[in-house]
Amino acid sequence: MLNKRILFPLGAVAVASTFLVACGGSDSDEQQVQMGTFTLAVSDAPVDEADEVWACFNAIELVGNDQGSQVFTIGEDTNTIAANDVCKDENGDTIPNTRGINLLEFTGSASENLLSGVQVVAGTYGQLRLEMANGSYVQVGTESIPLSVPSNELKFDSVTIDVAGTSSYTIEFDLRQALVNPVGQAGYFLKPRGVRLVNDLAVGHVEGTIAESLLINTEGCTVAPADTSDPVASVYFYSGADLAMDTLADIGGAEENEPYTSAGVFFDGATEYSFEVGFVAAGDYTLAWTCELNDDPEADDAITFNGTQTITVNGGEAVTTVTFSD
Repeated sequence: MLNKRILFPLGAVAVASTFLVACGGSDSDEQQVQMGTFTLAVSDAPVDEADEVWACFNAIELVGNDQGSQVFTIGEDTNTIAANDVCKDENGDTIPNTRGINLLEFTGSASENLLSGVQVVAGTYGQLRLEMANGSYVQVGTESIPLSVPSNELKFDSVTIDVAGTSSYTIEFDLRQALVNPVGQAGYFLKPRGVRLVNDLAVGHVEGTIAESLLINTEGCTVAPADTSDPVASVYFYSGADLAMDTLADIGGAEENEPYTSAGVFFDGATEYSFEVGFVAAGDYTLAWTCELNDDPEADDAITFNGTQTITVNGGEAVTTVTFSD
C-alpha cells in the first residue's frame, strides 16, 4: 500500500461550467424561453506518490428547472469532448463513450472542457451529475492500481444559469481528501468528500512560498531535496480568519476546524519553495504549514503545525499571494 501523502488544492478535479445568454423566440400567446450556453471542464491538483491519475468520464446530467433530466454523453453529443481508448473493461476492451483524462495534467487553474456550448434553458437546476465509467486507475511507477468511484456517479446541488450574464462553475476535486487507499481493500477509492462545486465568479487562486531559512530553522524539515517532485512541506487552508492553531484538524482529524483544502510545497531546484491552490471560494482563510507529510485521510493523525497566517481570497479568479518567512 502506498504512503498516503496526497496533496491537492483539487486541487483536485475541477469542473468549470460557463453559461452564455441567448433567447428563444415565441409569439405573444406563448411564454418566452430564456436559453443559455453550457460548458463543463475538468481541472485538478497534484497527488503525491502517484505519477498519473486517470479518471474515466461518461456523461454530464442536468436535473430540474422543469426540464426533467438532460444527459450529454461523451462521444455521442456533438458538444462533448471526443471519446478516447484509455478506459478499458475487465477484458481489456475499450469502454465506449468514455474519455479518460489524466487529472495531473490539469492542476491549479488549468482545466479541460468536457462539454462546450450546449444550449439549455436558463434558471436553477436542482442537481448536476457527473457520470463516471469503469476503467479509472492510478499509475505508480509501472503499476496500474484500480480507482473506483462509488456508484460511478458524483452529484452536486444547485446550478444556476443567469439570463443576465455569464455563469461559470468549477467542480474541484481535492484529491488529498477524496482519494483514499483503505487498508485491506484493493485499489483506490474516490469519495465525494473533498469534491466541491464553486462559482468561478466567486473564487480566486492562491500562490505562495515558504522561506528556505524558515525550513532550515524548523526541526524535521527538508531543504533542497534531490527529487524536486517530492514535497518538503504542506500548507493547510481553513475557513475563517485568525483561527487558533490548536483548533486546526488534519484531514480526517477531530479538532474543531476541518481543512478546506491543502497543498504541497515544492522546491524549484534553485532557491524557491512554492505552493499553489486553484478555485478557492472567496473569503478569509487561516493557512497553517507543516513538514509532517504523512496525513492519512482515514485517520486522526497528530500533525504539528509550525506557523499560521490569515489571507483574504477575492473572487473573479483573482490571484492572492502569500509568503511564510522568519
